[in-house]
Amino acid sequence: MSNRSIHTVRSTAVPVDIENVDTDQIIPARFLKATSRDGFGDNLFRDWRYNADGTPKMTFVLNDPAYKGNIMVAGKNFGCGSSREHAAWAIKDAGFDVVISSFFADIFRNNALNNFLLPVTVSEEFLKEIFTAIGNDPSTRIAIDLPDQTITLGSTGRKEKFDINDYKKTCLLNGYDDIDYLLSIRNEIESFESQHS
Repeated sequence: MSNRSIHTVRSTAVPVDIENVDTDQIIPARFLKATSRDGFGDNLFRDWRYNADGTPKMTFVLNDPAYKGNIMVAGKNFGCGSSREHAAWAIKDAGFDVVISSFFADIFRNNALNNFLLPVTVSEEFLKEIFTAIGNDPSTRIAIDLPDQTITLGSTGRKEKFDINDYKKTCLLNGYDDIDYLLSIRNEIESFESQHS
């Protein structure tokens, strides 16, 4: 379970500077037949990333070797559209642990948190600053500190706080899904039950 936990992430980032990215663009519907979470990363942004013959479109950022890391920086209103959980699966399976945006669709944000993918919401001004810094230097590093709920841009030292539900924060820090969390407090539940039976 520990490989699912997130404490601090320090990495370069992949900038997807496009607003209103919906879940069908993240993972097209034709790839939703699988029930396992594995293999979705290969089809992340499939129609933007590959030509019809399967060759990579070198103009798309995920095919640009200059940009790498386990942080994705996305435009405003990321993950809008249908509620498919596969969108979070695809991003996580492609090796990302964090997505940064100035606004996430609620259902996408919840799906991300349930799949050990941390959505970090920043101000629009800070998001522009991050895109500019990465555009100027793809080796720019970003630090996400989940315990302190801060994001820091390495090139400028600029820092912002971000919000996260306390329960989901506990789950991410410990690599817990909902059942793992209940098991972690089993003694407290049993104690409560015995006092109230």
